[in-house]
Amino acid sequence: MSALPVYPWRLAPDGYATRRQLRAAGLRPGGQDVAAQLERPRYRRAPLVAYLYRVDLAKPVRPMTPGRWAALEKANRARRTCPQCRTDAGYVIPAVLGTCVTCAYPEEQRAA
Repeated sequence: MSALPVYPWRLAPDGYATRRQLRAAGLRPGGQDVAAQLERPRYRRAPLVAYLYRVDLAKPVRPMTPGRWAALEKANRARRTCPQCRTDAGYVIPAVLGTCVTCAYPEEQRAA
């Protein structure tokens, strides 16, 4: 395996992009290996590393199918449903609480 080219932060040549940059352009890596990396130095810690992919080898993002839309809706509905009272909270239930705010703090809801 050959060593990856390493570029300083913000100085990568044209034709390379991170995953986020590819996605913003409507592209995906498409199975290609990492082509290069950026390194951003930090004080007293290891540098931040961002992996770069070649834009010319990137493929278009796959379109959402009706099945994918349905699966996404089901997953989001599950994140909003309180496991204790089984109602749709209308927001994503915080993992820290594990239940909707009403179930997590019932005494405060009665006082209000």
